[in-house]
Amino acid sequence: MPAVVGAVKVINIGSSSIFHIGDVYKMQPYTQAKTFAGGGSFNTGDGIRIQLKNAQTQMIDDDKFDQNITGV
Repeated sequence: MPAVVGAVKVINIGSSSIFHIGDVYKMQPYTQAKTFAGGGSFNTGDGIRIQLKNAQTQMIDDDKFDQNITGV
């Protein structure tokens, strides 16, 4: 069924996002990412105390491809 759309204001669209108005059969956004974080990262909550003296994050990645995404 066709869509009747009025004014649209787009503030931000991410790098792997889809902006679509109207009829669609299939939408498939895709992305891949690799995150390296050291000690004390990704902590949430109230009153957290972290003491890191000589913290290091060492990354060795020999395989070069971790999450292969092929064409759509």
